[in-house]
Amino acid sequence: MRHKEFWVALGIGAIAGGVAALLYAPQSGVQTRKKLKRGIEDLGDTLQDSADYLKKQADSLSKEAQKLIDYTKDQFEDAVDKGQGYIKTANKTISKLV
Repeated sequence: MRHKEFWVALGIGAIAGGVAALLYAPQSGVQTRKKLKRGIEDLGDTLQDSADYLKKQADSLSKEAQKLIDYTKDQFEDAVDKGQGYIKTANKTISKLV
């Protein structure tokens, strides 16, 4: 099937499905709209709750990552200080031997 034929068939099928859904709906339009509105509001609340949760988790991860960075930096600085101390000690020892 070519692209144009596909889209035409899809459009006709969607329209036919919509008409059939309206004709065979078990409730009145008012009730259906209320249910849809309530469902959309619930979905909005759920999405907002999810967004809040994700923001809280991102903040928590950011804080933990910063703690890890600070800890690693401190460890590196300690290692550099120890290394410099070893070098000074080695230089003193070498200068005594020479």
